[in-house]
Amino acid sequence: MNITQHPELLDRLAASYALGTLRGGARRRFETLAREHAAVRAAALVWQTHWSGLAELQELAQPDAAVWKRIDNLVQADKAAQAMQVSRLAGEPALPVAPGPGGWLRSLLLWRGAAAAGALATLVAVVVGVQVNGGLRASSGAQIAELRQQLQATPQIQYVAVLADDKAAASMLVTFDPKNNQLVLQRVGGFQEGADQSLQLWALPPAGGPRSLGVLGQEKLLNLTAGEADVRQVPALAISLEPKGGVPSAGGPTGPVLFKGELIQRML
Repeated sequence: MNITQHPELLDRLAASYALGTLRGGARRRFETLAREHAAVRAAALVWQTHWSGLAELQELAQPDAAVWKRIDNLVQADKAAQAMQVSRLAGEPALPVAPGPGGWLRSLLLWRGAAAAGALATLVAVVVGVQVNGGLRASSGAQIAELRQQLQATPQIQYVAVLADDKAAASMLVTFDPKNNQLVLQRVGGFQEGADQSLQLWALPPAGGPRSLGVLGQEKLLNLTAGEADVRQVPALAISLEPKGGVPSAGGPTGPVLFKGELIQRML
């Protein structure tokens, strides 16, 4: 099956890969496909950007002292139950029983008391476990709801391109956000232009010459204003190295084209 022909499946696999839940042979197969298909690499980079953005937005939270107390109670109750079980298996009373007419009665009372203590420890462990599980579940539910809101607030991505050099090394991730009419460019390689030079982004339409989409600054992450008409039916993008400030669009690139790649439309 050609995964690039199934965008919804590709999107789910890319999300799992970026999150780290895609494991074993499935992860290795995905990495093989990513080396062979630009669309797979682009999908993985998009989801890596999504998850990293959520991690940066999430504020650090200090667990409540009651949570640690409940966990400690659970651990101590579990240790008490284990110690009681070991004592039972050893067949030795916890305290020596003096011989005499009432010795068997004292022994019976001792073991009944030990059994009751073990049952009480088990009950405490269950109750504390339920409380901890309920507290963590409520906390996790709140965090999931907050992350879901943050994900909904993140930009939509309708088009994506991975621009690579002549050795197929990825250098720039380009996405188009139709909600905000922006092209978002993220440097993923180590290239850095000189102080008297600028990188310029070009659309490569199927007919006609290249069309400038804007001049890039030296930031690692930057936005360029663009409408959907600027990228619709554009099969590829390219970046050229130009004099400081770029060159007019009408004349096309005057410097070397450093990076280029296919522009892919993805499912929203």
